[in-house]
Amino acid sequence: MTHHNVACCLLPPSSCSSCVVLLVNMATAGAGEDLRKELTCAICLDFFKDPVILKCGHNFCRFCICMHWDENGGEYNGYQCPQCRTVFNKKSFTKNYLVQNLVAKLDDLECLGSRPAPSKPVKVDGKCEHHGEELKLYCQTDSRPICVVCRESRAHRHHEVAPVPEVVNDMKMELKLRLMELNWRKSQCMKVITADERTKNEVRMKKQSLKEKIEGDVGAMVQFLLDERDSLLESLDAEEVATMAVIDDNLKIVETEAAAVDKAIADIHNHISGKTSFESLAETYNESVHCKPFTSLEPVNCPSDWTDFSGPFQLIMWKKMMHVLHTMPQNLTLDPDTAHPNLVITDFDTKVEEGRVRSHEPDLPGRFTRFCGVLATAQYASGQHYWEVDVKDKGVWYLGVTTEYSNRKGFVSLTPSAGYWSLCLQDRLYANGEDGRIPVADYWNSPRVGVYLDYDNGRLSFYDAVTMKKLYMFDTCFVEPVYPFFSPGKNDPGSRLQICHYY
Repeated sequence: MTHHNVACCLLPPSSCSSCVVLLVNMATAGAGEDLRKELTCAICLDFFKDPVILKCGHNFCRFCICMHWDENGGEYNGYQCPQCRTVFNKKSFTKNYLVQNLVAKLDDLECLGSRPAPSKPVKVDGKCEHHGEELKLYCQTDSRPICVVCRESRAHRHHEVAPVPEVVNDMKMELKLRLMELNWRKSQCMKVITADERTKNEVRMKKQSLKEKIEGDVGAMVQFLLDERDSLLESLDAEEVATMAVIDDNLKIVETEAAAVDKAIADIHNHISGKTSFESLAETYNESVHCKPFTSLEPVNCPSDWTDFSGPFQLIMWKKMMHVLHTMPQNLTLDPDTAHPNLVITDFDTKVEEGRVRSHEPDLPGRFTRFCGVLATAQYASGQHYWEVDVKDKGVWYLGVTTEYSNRKGFVSLTPSAGYWSLCLQDRLYANGEDGRIPVADYWNSPRVGVYLDYDNGRLSFYDAVTMKKLYMFDTCFVEPVYPFFSPGKNDPGSRLQICHYY
């Protein structure tokens, strides 16, 4: 007989007579088991209920495929067919009316007795050891098969008893449910394994990326220092060569002069001892007495220390190294037009402190009116930026960034949702979070705070600028430009905040 996959047929029942004929033939010719397989859902292993067909051609119960996709699918992984593993971008299926009608037809045929001969009934091996009868019943109270005579005995008369085939069907149904639970559990395990494997790969890639960045950044600094060292040593060598050349030239002149003097001394000794003629004596006399006066001979004035190489090398190289740093300290200045009237700004707009007299400045749109704050003139909408603030001997301070259009009039809520990300010192060190203050440290004695803004990655970090230990980091998303802001606090006159400049 030619095989016909009825589950994949999409035509309406009236236009697919071959399927109906096939259904009848299969049901009446003893091939009902094959038909049942065609009309069985691969997930629940039961006849289709509200069948749907996927684009790949496979059929499932609507509830089964939806549950499968809810547990195993998603926008990131897509939605996969459980049979052929085809992946779809979204949940997509079509109701299969033909398969639904075929399931109904099969039920009708079975109800009319048209289904094939029932399969061989389930039997329990062996016979009752007490009565010699077949074990056709199952005592659910004692959890063992019994015969019909046992059913009437005192031992089982009041027990819950059912025919073995019914118990077998119940067990199979329970096993099907258990199988669905295990398949779901397996899918959960695979989902976690996949997620963990993906996370492991992401960790490896992140680590490799950071390793390359560390090697690149530190390598650039190391290479710069090595180049500076080589340049200094080459200059030192060149200075030595030049000095040695001057000394050698002077030595040659002096040595030539010394040889001439030695010759003159020897000649004079010879004439004095009377070993030469008068003519030779007179010649030597004229040369010695009437010769030109000696030229001045001086040693080379070589300094004991070379001033070009006696400076603070580390400081000089640190200054020069600024150009190799991706992020170097910013020389910020304060914006007096944003300062609260009680604040006094001095030292070329780098120092702010609480004044004793309220100034009469105009109420500009960007000026703080209640919170004792002031903004920097710098505005950041991208990139990485770092600045340091001197907070030595300050008992109260606020530091951070705020958005361009944040509220500065009246009460100011120092929360990220209000456009403020900040760290503050009062009785202890806090970060101002969304739901209140977050304790950061119980004790603070460092003279400087470093603030690092990574705008593109939405991170604002605070550091102890002496040890460069990270104190706290906000992880957010900046959607508008931000300004650094500063506050020396209230009721703390005489103490100040000052932006550090390094170049």
